Amino acid sequence: MQKLNDLITELENNIPNLEKTNLAISKASVGWQIDHCLLVLSRIISALEKSNPADFKPKFNMKRFLVFTTNTIPRGKAKAPEVAMPTGEISINSLKENLEKVKNKISKIDSFHKNSFFSHPYFNDLNVKQTQKFLVLHTTHHIKIIRDIVKA
Repeated sequence: MQKLNDLITELENNIPNLEKTNLAISKASVGWQIDHCLLVLSRIISALEKSNPADFKPKFNMKRFLVFTTNTIPRGKAKAPEVAMPTGEISINSLKENLEKVKNKISKIDSFHKNSFFSHPYFNDLNVKQTQKFLVLHTTHHIKIIRDIVKA
């Protein structure tokens, strides 16, 4: 969990850059990238919390295998589902508020049953351990985009 907490700190440190954009890197601003990460973290952790571990159905998934083996999500290969798209105005205050909610949710993950799960649109059911790995990979993916935007 330390890696995820470190990534959250990096998201937090980039809040002052929320309005920065670079269309050569992404259509979305730094603020959108941060808000998207926080939304994904929040929704996925809530899904874990609400899931019934008895309903977890492990199944081999080639896309998941490739992403988890390479530890990278390739840019531009997948589109975020509507439920993971930020809506409304993104401000410093809204990002800080969402960040605090996510920090609170992350602190609960270790208390979940190992077969608590969420259903990913491309990777199928992910248990807690797989979900933690996915959250690190996903957040890292967007932090790399943020770094590139800020650096440019």
